[in-house]
Amino acid sequence: MKYYEDIEIGDTMEFGEYDVTEAEIVDFAESYDPQPFHIDKEAATESAFGELVASGWHTASMCMRLLVDGPIDDRASMGARGVDELRWKRPVKPGDTLSIRTEVIDKRVSESDPKRGYVDSRLEGINQHDEVVISWIGLGMIERRNPGESAE
Repeated sequence: MKYYEDIEIGDTMEFGEYDVTEAEIVDFAESYDPQPFHIDKEAATESAFGELVASGWHTASMCMRLLVDGPIDDRASMGARGVDELRWKRPVKPGDTLSIRTEVIDKRVSESDPKRGYVDSRLEGINQHDEVVISWIGLGMIERRNPGESAE
């Protein structure tokens, strides 16, 4: 288990594989983002994308799953304070395989709760062509192993 003290600014990871299917794109969109270019293959050909594409929210959800199955599974995670700078960089299509890269860009001890540290990480979702399809900065909260020690 990695605690706040085990994480360093500059730490990077690349991991995961998530195969995107047409059925999943449509199912997600029908429930949460029912725009024609997400739910109707034929209508999507007339869109700016020219084909069926995943909702950006679906792309974020797939990357979140990779994140939870990856580094969050091995961290003393206490959740998150939010997300900054969410950007959809390129469409995700049926048949794409997603993975993620993360880099720790900032960390500090919470002023209100010394048991908690804040770890901010840049995430990039990438496809099988190593193209960035989504990015954000996650504002994580990580338990401190030694909350009585002074901050770094």
